[in-house]
Amino acid sequence: MVLGYHKILEDKMTYLHRQLEDDIKKTIKTRPIVYLNGMRQCGKSTLVQNLSAANKTNYITFDDPAQLLFARNDPKGFLRQMPENKLNIIDEVQLAPELFRYFKIAIDESRLAGKNHAMYVLTGSANIFALPKLTDALVGRLSVLTLYPFSASEIKGTGVNFLEKLWSDKMASRKFTRADLTGLISGATFPEIALDRKKNRRQWFNDYLTTLLQRDVRSLADIKNPDNVFRLLVSLSLRAGSLLNNTNIMNETGLDAKTYEKYKALCSNTFMIFELPSWSKPNKFNKRFIRQKKLYFSDTCLLCHVLQGDIEEINKNDKSVMGHIFENFIAVEIMKAAKSHGAYNVSHYNPVQNQGKEVDFVIENPKGKLIGIEVKLDATINEKDVANMLALKETVGNRFEKGAIIYTGNELVQVGRNIWAVPVNYIYTDE
Repeated sequence: MVLGYHKILEDKMTYLHRQLEDDIKKTIKTRPIVYLNGMRQCGKSTLVQNLSAANKTNYITFDDPAQLLFARNDPKGFLRQMPENKLNIIDEVQLAPELFRYFKIAIDESRLAGKNHAMYVLTGSANIFALPKLTDALVGRLSVLTLYPFSASEIKGTGVNFLEKLWSDKMASRKFTRADLTGLISGATFPEIALDRKKNRRQWFNDYLTTLLQRDVRSLADIKNPDNVFRLLVSLSLRAGSLLNNTNIMNETGLDAKTYEKYKALCSNTFMIFELPSWSKPNKFNKRFIRQKKLYFSDTCLLCHVLQGDIEEINKNDKSVMGHIFENFIAVEIMKAAKSHGAYNVSHYNPVQNQGKEVDFVIENPKGKLIGIEVKLDATINEKDVANMLALKETVGNRFEKGAIIYTGNELVQVGRNIWAVPVNYIYTDE
């Protein structure tokens, strides 16, 4: 039985089931090496150490200087001394890139011996695809999974995958409890502060960013002044949920084009931010689409910290900023659900014609069917909200499965054919 929310908060040593856990277990059975990446402190180490008790594991972290020194100075010897009868878990593996060539050798030797079982689970706070020399060595041998901080359903203990629920739900009118929006956003964050509300969040995020900028960013690129990366983060935070205008950001930060792209890539490759492409598939109306990507922060509480705002105060005094924060929260919840399922493409709908008829998110399954999701910081739905979804529906035709307008009201109600007003609490409830 999954523990309830209050019990989880009482017992901080309790392990919370992560939606990605089942995917990792399945992948380990079929692949010799699994790389679990994601934001620093999002729970990767805890997750891999809580794999099924049936797996005998050997855990090593490169936060241990002695282990890191051994791996970098003698990568071949480091791997040779690891037990063959256990699943070897190596944490923060990107700190020892010298190992990757020898991973390939060890896997190939195992295959020649007729074995193709799980050998290594690696974790890292850097996107491995940003390290092409490493991934090139493991082409065809590596499965990559991405973990985010707690989702709303994980911290609430319901185990609901928001997208799978939305896709399969027959949708019938019903009422939900009124959402505590700021509480919901505050809880769906990094495990350490989600499970201990007494922690000083401002200090925690200050320390987090210091470690990230002084260590992880430096390990990925030669950055002489990490403060410039933080300056870029501040500029990006003001545009969360918006189309990226790179020229405006370069003018605001004083970065030239080459440096700007390098720094933005670093923010993305350390999972602080992500970008969503524009949906631009062929359509019967031959509509063209805006090519700009939309930007989001991978943790909404981190976004609030970079904005230097208290979410309660923002919610009371600045509805415009709160609207962007709410959209960022839903964007991250969508990505958490999509990454733990692995079969959905996520984009935004923004045609060049019919300006203003954009839809925040388009979720597409492998068969080409899709769901539109619009986010609205309001307890009521108006004709404009429905019109945006109808524009998407008209464009994609019979590929349109349903539309969901997520709002802060408490009633799930149909507002058009296959279009529903969806209370925000829907994303985690198991009703």
